[in-house]
Parts: sequence; structure tokens; C-alpha cells
Amino acid sequence: MTADPRTPQLPAPDGSTDPHLWLEDVTGDEALVWVRERNARAEAELDAVADPSDPEGAPLAETLQREIREILDAKDRIPGVTARGEHLYNYWTDAEHERGLWRRTTWDSYRTDEPEWEILLDLDALNETEGEDWVWHGAQLLRPAEGEPYRHALISLSHGGSDADVTREFDLKTRAFVDPADGGFVRPESKGGVSWIDRDTLWVSTDFGEDTMTTSGYPRQVRLWRRGTALAEAQLVHEVPATDMSVFMGHDSTPGWERDWIIEAHAFYDTTVHVVDREQEPPALTAVDVPRDLEVTAHRDLGIFSPRSDWQVGEDTYPSGSLVVGDFARFMNGDPELHMLFEPTETTSLAGMTITRTAVVLTILEDVVHRLEVHTRDEHGAWVRRDLYPELNGSLSVAAVDSDVDDRIWLTVTDFIRPTTLYVGDLAGVADGGEPGELEQIKAAPARFDAEGLEVTQHFATSDDGTRIPYFEISRPRESGDDAPSPTLLYGYGGFEVSLTPGYLGAIGKAWLERGGTYVLANIRGGGEYGPRWHRAALKQNRHKAYEDFSSVAKDLIERGVTDREHLAVRGGSNGGLLTGNMLTQYPELFGAVIIQVPLLDMKRFSHLLAGASWMAEYGDPDTEDWEFIRTFSPYHLLREDVEYPPAFVLTSTRDDRVHPGHARKLTAALESLGADVRSWENIEGGHGGAADNGQAARMNALMYTFLWRTLGGAAR
Repeated sequence: MTADPRTPQLPAPDGSTDPHLWLEDVTGDEALVWVRERNARAEAELDAVADPSDPEGAPLAETLQREIREILDAKDRIPGVTARGEHLYNYWTDAEHERGLWRRTTWDSYRTDEPEWEILLDLDALNETEGEDWVWHGAQLLRPAEGEPYRHALISLSHGGSDADVTREFDLKTRAFVDPADGGFVRPESKGGVSWIDRDTLWVSTDFGEDTMTTSGYPRQVRLWRRGTALAEAQLVHEVPATDMSVFMGHDSTPGWERDWIIEAHAFYDTTVHVVDREQEPPALTAVDVPRDLEVTAHRDLGIFSPRSDWQVGEDTYPSGSLVVGDFARFMNGDPELHMLFEPTETTSLAGMTITRTAVVLTILEDVVHRLEVHTRDEHGAWVRRDLYPELNGSLSVAAVDSDVDDRIWLTVTDFIRPTTLYVGDLAGVADGGEPGELEQIKAAPARFDAEGLEVTQHFATSDDGTRIPYFEISRPRESGDDAPSPTLLYGYGGFEVSLTPGYLGAIGKAWLERGGTYVLANIRGGGEYGPRWHRAALKQNRHKAYEDFSSVAKDLIERGVTDREHLAVRGGSNGGLLTGNMLTQYPELFGAVIIQVPLLDMKRFSHLLAGASWMAEYGDPDTEDWEFIRTFSPYHLLREDVEYPPAFVLTSTRDDRVHPGHARKLTAALESLGADVRSWENIEGGHGGAADNGQAARMNALMYTFLWRTLGGAAR
């Protein structure tokens, strides 16, 4: 779809004017009319594309939507569970339960092919009864006294998938919400949250009224809320400045090691952590004496320290990206005795840490390939390291079953084309100097697409400054003499120290790989694939390096003959939408199609929209001299009249209360004013994920892949 050329309406490159500011009125009548018009246009265009594999020429979007929905709703998916006492808890959605069931089962039942589930809450039934649009945001269970069953829960529900949610107390015995008239806790809609301390006491951080939220739109107060007390009367314990990002709190209920925490989040990567003494009146806060960019927590006697920059303690220096442990009480008393469990190298980084009752499991990336280590203390207190389950390969995800109770772990194994398998392992023997228990396979998911002939290969592109940039390619080997370019979808993110690692492709495999496409995942700077240094390399004034990395991967794909410009598309969401917005505006000659999802695009105003102020640690402050470098990666301000832009599809959600939908709307309007080939689609629900349920997710992705197959010139096979 090409918009009719008209007088270009572009923002001033210096950000001084904005002709499309009115589209920031999220639910304004005029803006929503504009949204619905573009939704209708995009759907009319894409629903008219025929499926070449269907003899009757059914719409490709209809076929893809059905196939993706079947994958998302499949009843033989592995139910992810959380162990609490004798039960395993799960939240489940399928075709009959679009908004989902909260349910539980026993260990013995979960091990069977068809577990018997006890339904605790049916969200679809609740929505029908209450006339609401609730989306599940999670549950917290209060750890009971020893020997008692779990009974008390706090359930968080969101309207349409927004970040803001409500919290309501739930009784597991009666399977009903506790009436506020009977003292039940209810936190009204807001960003923030609550945390159990005991049956009658919560930590709460929420919107308490005027001047209680930060400029980023998050709570700035932490209070103690006692049952039977109005929320407004909850005891104020701590408050942060409005210019901070937020304040968080929590209660560690480990028997014998109970602790309370309050964390001042000044910005991303910038926090002050306090231990709270509730025995004093008012409760007293003691700051943990560490650099503000260091992450710190504790488990039982153990303090765990993750420095993001080199950390000097006495005569010892612990490098950025390392993991350091020591007795927490000694550290707080100024007598640290620390031990470094992990030290990064040029090719390795710490991808994750899991603590069981007596062991520390490290998930390590070596050139974006996983391996595991387990660390335990011997009878003398010395740390002993050993490789853990070295026979495993693929993406390895570890979680403690219940770190207060024992040393069991959940271990999930997968990769791009291998379905997920779930295991349970027991590390109790390791602490005694023995071997870990044999892995017990609990569940294995079936294949969702035909992966026959597909290969996963890793490659390295060279960025503009000579840096090696890893990327994964999933494709079928070329037949001899076949030099036809493959329709190729390149995905990236490159921000907030988020690492992109192999994971089963599911719907992507069905909609893209099975039909003949090639999929590429790029590990560009700004992410965390090589630890904090990889992230810092693309912060603020160095943001351009992430875009140079991504474009270098695109160039490498073309140079290697995998594809060509006409058959190469890029996709990214959120910060990745900023990435692909920059591909559109800075590298239009490289791509045949660009997908921009729930994006940041107007970098002059991002810090004034919703949660945007909290991201200035990543991008800079556009209201200062930082604008001089920010403007160089603000896609909305990089648009020009004399450029031929590749076809673009911009997707967002009205309910996104994290990244303002105005970003997507305004870029679309500006591109339309240039007569560019652009279409947009905005889901009225969905939050930052773009979809509130599987049906919406299937529709959104079906439209997206239809656009790709139509635009890249190769009909889906």
C-alpha cells in the first residue's frame, strides 16, 4: 500500500516542530478514528493476499492465523509450573480459555501425560461475571508455617494487558477472592506491586495519590499495609525523589533468614539497596555499601554481588561482569571476606545464576553458547567448582524448584529447531562431594513445524570498527548451482543488556521457515551476550554502534549470498523497534522490508511519554546537550523527502502504557506524507506485548508474515 503523495509533513530535524503531536492523544476520538482507518487499510491489503499452497486460494493471513493459533493453543505444550508445598501451580491458556486458568496439580500427576488439574481461578468466567477485560499478571503465595498448607495468595490482574494492574487477595481453600469488607487486601489499578510479609501485613508500592509517582510513571513510596487498614493509611516507610525511576521492596521468607529489602532505582543500572529492620519504630534502613551499578542480594548467610564495573574492595579488584560471594553479615559489618565464583573473558559472560539451598548454579555464555557450572562449599567452607551436565547442548535454562527447601532444579533444554524438554535434577549430592543426581525427564514438547533439512549455523560479521558480531542463521543448505536469494528475516534487539539466545521458534518456524524462509538472530552490542561491556559499548553517544553492528550483519548475509536486498527484511520490537526504525531511515538501501513493533521512534519526546524518563540511562536526556547525539538515532527526525524508503509495517497497541503508541502513529503519518510504502496496525488491547491473548497474537503475527511474504517477492511455499 502506497499512500497518496501530499505535502510532506515532517518534524523539524532539530525537534523544534512536530506536525503530528495530536496523535499522542492515546484514546482521543480523532486519533482513534485515524487508527481505525489505518487498521482497516492494512487488513484489506493483507487479507487479500492468497495462500499459494491452497488450491482454492484462501487468504494467506487466514491460513497463517489458524496455524499460529493452533501452536499457541496446543494442549500438548509443556505447562510451566511453580512448586509451592505439595502442589505445582500453572497458568494456562488455550482456545477454550483465552484469558486463562490458574490451576494446580501434584508432582505425581504432573509427571503423567495427562495431569489432573484443580482449577483455582477461571479468568474468562471472571471476566464474564464482572464485565471486565482482565489479563493475568501473576500470583504470589504466602509461605505458611511449617506443616500448614498454602492458603493465602495475592493475584495481579491487568486491564487489556497494560503494565498497570490491580492486586486482590485470594483464598486457596475457598477458591474465591477475599471480600474487602472482610479485610481482604485490594490494591487499585496502578503500576507498582505488593509483597507478603505475613498473613496480615504487606509491603506495598503503588499510586497513593498526588505527588506519589515518579516522572517515569512508577511509585516513589514504600509503605507497610496492615490488614483492616485503609490503603491511604498504610505506614510510610520510605520515599524516593520524583526524578528517580522507582522504588521497589520485598520480603525474603526463608525460614531463619527472613529479610526485608527496599531498593531505590535511581535509573537503569543505578540503584541503592537497603536492608530494613522492621523491629525498630519507625523501621530503619541500612544501605548496602556497594557501588550503585552493582547488583546485590542475599540467600541465607550468603551475599551475592554482581559488579557492572570493576569493583575495588581493599586490595582486591573484581572485574565487571564477575560474580562474587561472601558472608552477608560480615560484609554488612565492614569485614568482607569475598570469593569470585566467575570471572569473564573476552568470549564468556554470565548469563544467569540460580541458588538452591546449598549450591550456586551458573549459566555461562561462551560466544553465545550455553554451559553450566555448579559451585558448593566443602566441609571447610572452601568453594568447589565443577561442570554440570556437560553432555547437554542447546539453550539451557535453570531455576530452583524451591531454594528454601532443597537442592532440586528445573532444567529446560531447547534450541531453534529442537522442541523444548523439561528435566528435574537434584544437586544435594554435590554439596557432599559427590555427583549430581541423574536428570529426570519430566516433559517433552512435540515439534510444531517441519524442521527436516534445516541447519543452524553461527557466523561472525565484522562491524564498522572491526568488532566481531555473532549471529545465528537457520536455513536449508543450498542445492549445487542454486544461487537464488532466500527470503530472509533478520531479528535483533541490542539494548538494556538483554541477550538473545537460541530458543525453539514455534510459530516462526511454521509461518516462515517451513515455507522456505531463512531466519537470522543477531547478537549486536547493546545486549548482554558478552556481559556489561557489550552493553556499555552502545550506550548513549555510542548508540550508533548497535546500528552499525546490525547493518553489518545484513551486509554479511548479502555478501555470503544468503539473500539480496530485495529479499531481506528486518524485525524488532520496543528498543528493537528503535533499531529497525534506524534501519529504515539510515540504511534504506539494504532492506526489502522493515517491521517496526511497539517502538520508540521520537527520541526528542521519548522521556516525556509514559515510562520514557526511565530510559535516559540508556539513550541520554534529549532536553540537554545530549540531544546533539540523540538526534542522530531518532528515526522520526531522520526522515527525508529525497529518500526511497523500503516497504514498512508499523505495529503497536493502544493499551501499551510502557512505550507510547504515539511513536508508531507519528512515524506512520510522516511516512504517509512522503508517499512512502507504509501500513500500520494498532491492537486496541495488548499492552507492550502487542496482544492480550492468543487470538490477538495469532492475528498480529499472521498479518506480519503475510506482509513479509507479499513484500519480499516470494510467495510463501
